[in-house]
Amino acid sequence: MFQLVTSVWSLLLGVFLIMIGNGMQATLMGVRGDLEGFSTFELSLITSGYFLGFLVGSRLTPKMIRKVSHVRVFAALGSMMSALLIAFPLLSDPWSWTALRVLLGFCLSGLYVTSESWLNDRATNQTRGTLLSAYMVAQTLGMVAAQGLLNFGDAAGFSLFVVASILVSVAFTPVLLSAVPIPAVESIKPMSLRQLYDRSPLGTIGTLLLGGVFSAQMGMAAVYGAKVGLSVQEISGFVAALFMGSFLFQFPVGWLSDLMDRRVMILTLAAVGALTCGIAFFYSQSLTALLVAGLIMGGMASPLYSLFIAYTNDYLELEDMPAAASGMVFIYGVGAIAGPLVTGQAMDIAGPQSFWAVLTVLFAMIAIYTAWRMTRRQAADGDRSAYLNVLPNSSTVAVGAAYEWYAEAAAEEEAAAEAEENAGTQGH
Repeated sequence: MFQLVTSVWSLLLGVFLIMIGNGMQATLMGVRGDLEGFSTFELSLITSGYFLGFLVGSRLTPKMIRKVSHVRVFAALGSMMSALLIAFPLLSDPWSWTALRVLLGFCLSGLYVTSESWLNDRATNQTRGTLLSAYMVAQTLGMVAAQGLLNFGDAAGFSLFVVASILVSVAFTPVLLSAVPIPAVESIKPMSLRQLYDRSPLGTIGTLLLGGVFSAQMGMAAVYGAKVGLSVQEISGFVAALFMGSFLFQFPVGWLSDLMDRRVMILTLAAVGALTCGIAFFYSQSLTALLVAGLIMGGMASPLYSLFIAYTNDYLELEDMPAAASGMVFIYGVGAIAGPLVTGQAMDIAGPQSFWAVLTVLFAMIAIYTAWRMTRRQAADGDRSAYLNVLPNSSTVAVGAAYEWYAEAAAEEEAAAEAEENAGTQGH
């Protein structure tokens, strides 16, 4: 395993540094925006702009790669991202920031597509799970490390934005020096949303709602912290707790989900998430309570994405899985665009604590819908080995790789079962 991971060390290091830069600017948006006097709703527009750009980028980047190669796309988007980070402190109006965030989301999506394409091309079905997990760990640790760096500068100045830009620029050195040509990303004709819903209503609706949960908590957490008067150190600790929860809970949840009806795990995580946010609505005044709430909330939200993918897989034919991957990313993106807008509007109308109220409602909606679907459909039969760690901010390539991994694993299981059955028949 160690040799496998070290074979792609340059990519993992590059992703780690990119995520530090991205994590720094994501938190800085809330802190600096509050210092600039932006309203909560204006900050929510800025946050949603990122997810809009991300969704567009996931659609357009494969075409760009086929036209000019993945290395050139990677370098071009990386240079643009570095420039965008420096541009933020030069501008002081929410509309300019929204435009910059749309472009930033587009760049990040393109960088994910190119790096994940490279990673997926280097993997076999036996190693794909390990490589994707290592990639997700590098992403998460980068976001956590970013929060620590925020304490070494003044959010009201230029230095933190410059540091983020430098880290992103440096990140491309190991990647571009080590990158090897890979086949261009193929555009996959997506399954219609109606078809996807018919195959898995829970996977479709759950992913839509989860997009709102994840984007609201990750995009608006810093805004919430700034509006309730937290210091930069306290805000960075709160955001770091969200990502640490995602890191700590992902693997135990995956292990448990392979032992039971996945809907039980989905219902449990959503219910715990709703309960945690509901309690935080009343008892988040102390920093300790805030950090615990963030840790649990992040730990409940992130694994749900992988669970919905795995659950949807259980009701798809092998040949339909690649098409479903594109549909799932699109559905998640729509929810992610809406999440910050709803949260920002609620915080403007009813105060900062509405941050917790909106998340409580979204988690509760997932739990209630899951419980209702459990009365409408029997649990899927068959093997429970389809869970693969995929973060909600992954591109279509990573989600497609998870589907590909599952499809190949399922085919191998079927072949093994058939061979065992044939051997038993011959024995008689």
